[in-house]
Amino acid sequence: MSILIARKVRKTYGKRTLQQEVLKGIDLEVEKGEFVGIMGASGSGKTTLLNVLCSIDRVTDGTVHINGRDLHTMKERDLAKFRRDELGFIFQDYNLLDTLTVKENILLPLAVSNVPKAAAEARFNELVTILGIESLAMKYPNEISGGQKQRTSVARALISKPSLVFADEPTGALDSKSAMALLENLVLINKTQQATIMMVTHDAVAASFCSRVLFLQDGQMYTELYKGDKTRKQFFQQILQTQSVLGGDGDEA
Repeated sequence: MSILIARKVRKTYGKRTLQQEVLKGIDLEVEKGEFVGIMGASGSGKTTLLNVLCSIDRVTDGTVHINGRDLHTMKERDLAKFRRDELGFIFQDYNLLDTLTVKENILLPLAVSNVPKAAAEARFNELVTILGIESLAMKYPNEISGGQKQRTSVARALISKPSLVFADEPTGALDSKSAMALLENLVLINKTQQATIMMVTHDAVAASFCSRVLFLQDGQMYTELYKGDKTRKQFFQQILQTQSVLGGDGDEA
């Protein structure tokens, strides 16, 4: 079952002679339960693609459907509700509220929903146990480490049981040990919670945790790799080889 279907997605910035076409007709599908990575050299369009797929930005042309809903024909009010109920977001800089405790940050997406308190508590306890942050519930963001902050943001992204979770360089601000722990948590959640995850990354190590990796080049789909029965080390080497053909990696605006 396809959770996300994108067809002929184009994104252009600027006007007339100053136009820059960043995405040039992208087609892709994401199946329920997949853990998909998006990679590409700096300027390839990977962050722009993530932004239009999750409705942070609107396509110039083409369609994006999630659970059969066309995000870019929805009214803003309906779109805001759809994001809250159906989409989860994990950002590089955590986006936690410093005035709220870890528990309050995680439960925040449910604050305006009709989820019963007992059900919210049960979901909270389930996620913090999986992520190993149950002892941090009453602490504030400035009292915990970067890795703990990112695991908190993962729990917040998953608390409403979204259809699709978007992660934008989730390990970018973490040290290698914290990054590996987070990626292992994402794989565990992907498998045990059947969470569908789409992650932009420039890091081949991070991408090797995915079940499939899409590569962009100059705003177009270049190729895709499936992990299949490969070990993570074998998949990592395959990703590195493809990355070298594309000319390296890097961050993009």
